[in-house]
Amino acid sequence: MFERLDQIEARYDELTQALAAPEITNDSAKYQKTAKAHSEMVPIVEKYREYKDLKRGIADSRGMLSEETDAAMRAYAQEELNQLEGRLGGVEQDLKMLLLPKDPNDEKDVILEIRAGTGGDESTLFAAEMFRMYARYAETKGWKVELLSSSESSIGGMKEVIAIIEGKGVYSQLKYESGVHRVQRVPATEQQGRVHTSAVTVAILPEAEDVDIKIEAKDLRIDTFCSSGPGGQSVNTTYSAVRITHIPSGTVVSCQDEKSQIKNREKGMRVLRARLYEVEMQKQQDALAKERKAMVGSGDRSEKIRTYNFPQNRLTDHRIGLTLHQLDLIMDGRIDAIVDALTQHYQAEKMQKEGAAA
Repeated sequence: MFERLDQIEARYDELTQALAAPEITNDSAKYQKTAKAHSEMVPIVEKYREYKDLKRGIADSRGMLSEETDAAMRAYAQEELNQLEGRLGGVEQDLKMLLLPKDPNDEKDVILEIRAGTGGDESTLFAAEMFRMYARYAETKGWKVELLSSSESSIGGMKEVIAIIEGKGVYSQLKYESGVHRVQRVPATEQQGRVHTSAVTVAILPEAEDVDIKIEAKDLRIDTFCSSGPGGQSVNTTYSAVRITHIPSGTVVSCQDEKSQIKNREKGMRVLRARLYEVEMQKQQDALAKERKAMVGSGDRSEKIRTYNFPQNRLTDHRIGLTLHQLDLIMDGRIDAIVDALTQHYQAEKMQKEGAAA
């Protein structure tokens, strides 16, 4: 591990010097590529240098203990040694985490898809609340949320909502949100005060770029139609809505959020690329395909990954046994505790597998 860390640090120093070289600074493409590679190494190098500082401090404290005869100074050296040794294990663990193979999609933007599942109208209301939760979370992170399409229910909920979330490391933060989310509460329409259970499905798809997935024009059928729903007369009377069919796979994407047919087509193509990219990843990684199928399922309540219990103000993530009694804050977008717990759990699991393989 430390030989690899020495190599990374040496490469980091090379890139630091390169960022000041005229042949790099005068070429914007080279500069961006170099700066990106440099920034990716920063967390590892900083942590490794912290580790080396701790090791030097421990060696110095031990040297003082072996040479010092003054009782007060020996006590000081021992206290210092205990503190440094206490920190060393945690820093070494952090280094192991940082050296784990990274998910190539972690820095990508995502396509967020939320669909009402079992539970009728109540599930559409919860789907709308879930979308608000993710939008508020994105706001706290400084991410941009762009609505692609939505289908409203008769009582103001959402049968389906699709949006793009853009920002730094979006997929790395949201990738464990895919699955069935179950809600337990008393619906506003319930006269008897009984708790009802319904569910929505959430899918987080890494947005594919042109280099990730190639789509041939001959493989597409593009239909236009009049938009429906709110938006005014111009939306309803012009053929601005777009339906794109990818003929080889049978994948269909519709977008009618914009008044411009061109903009709707651009947004639709972004969703199509993401869906086809996901299919391609599934072909390449059978394990990932099985995992996602298990995570998302059909929207049935029994396939839940998480339960939102409103009467008890409780959220439970069933995959890692996490329970939080602050559902009101979570629904307002404060989901950092969940995101962090899931990330730590799956990183530790990954580290365990890496260790077993080694």
